[in-house]
Amino acid sequence: MDQFSFTEICLHQLKMSGVHEGEKLIVLTQGNERLDYADAFMAAGMRLGAKMYHMRLPPVPPAGAWAVGQTGLAAMPDAVEALKAADMLIDCIFLLFSPEQMAIQASGTRILTAVEPPEILARMLPTKELRERVEFAGELLSKAKVMRITSAHGTDVTYKLNTYPAITEYACTDEPGRWDHWPSGFVFTGGDDDGVDGTIVVAPGDILLPQNIYVRDPIYYTIENGWITDIRGGLDAELVKSYMDGFNDPRGMGMSHVGWGLNQNAKWHRMVPGEFPGGMGMEARSFYGNVMFSTGPNNELGGPNDTACHLDIPMRNCSLFLDDEPMVLNGDIAVKEMKHTVIS
Repeated sequence: MDQFSFTEICLHQLKMSGVHEGEKLIVLTQGNERLDYADAFMAAGMRLGAKMYHMRLPPVPPAGAWAVGQTGLAAMPDAVEALKAADMLIDCIFLLFSPEQMAIQASGTRILTAVEPPEILARMLPTKELRERVEFAGELLSKAKVMRITSAHGTDVTYKLNTYPAITEYACTDEPGRWDHWPSGFVFTGGDDDGVDGTIVVAPGDILLPQNIYVRDPIYYTIENGWITDIRGGLDAELVKSYMDGFNDPRGMGMSHVGWGLNQNAKWHRMVPGEFPGGMGMEARSFYGNVMFSTGPNNELGGPNDTACHLDIPMRNCSLFLDDEPMVLNGDIAVKEMKHTVIS
């Protein structure tokens, strides 16, 4: 994608995020990464009359394992204060789960994370329709007391929902203190700390993130009182266990967020080796009708677990019920107001 086209899609994004004349926006990058993102956002914001700034952090050595919540800002309190003074932060390094992001949001700064390849950003532009469907799903989720997930492969797990809020992601942010991720298109919450029980069977074709691979043989999770007590299966199960053991943190066995995808423009098949374009797999998290469960930290929801050990696992062909009412049935959205409307 040329820089002119990149600027145009960033302009669409900033309009959807309510950017207007006089607002103060900061684009955050690190080292030599995503400098073209900063250029595109800066040009787009200036066209809207916003006061644009680029904060570029020094490079850091490769982290190895995906350690969420650990950022270069931790040693830069002055930089954090500057970001807290902005109306909007465009995060091109990935601050999610970090104490620094939580402090910036608490100040009223709204945050948009954008780290996926430009081609995916263009194909998964935020739309009014997507926002309406995701917000409708969020309203239903916020009222529910019990979530149950089942599948023909043997998944049968129950989440008690009395503690944490429903979070909506629709790829833009126009409200003070709100965070979103471009691209996205899903809704999620967390079960009570001791309120998740049952079995999850991750089936062939489901996706392991951050490994960015399809599962080849089933992984069997046993969950009791909000904690994973057993992981069994073949090679993929061993891979997951080895990855989690590498953090040397038993809190990685906690249950994190859970929800379902609503973006019809996200593709399940894009994780095929040689086709995955890079980024963090947001397309896999968002594809229409997936049910995603996660393990590890729940501090994003306000919970006490801030472990750096985190996996997201989008699953196909599952059914998800809220208080016995179907939201997703065998991998398809079951509620009319959440369905994508095909215009002929």
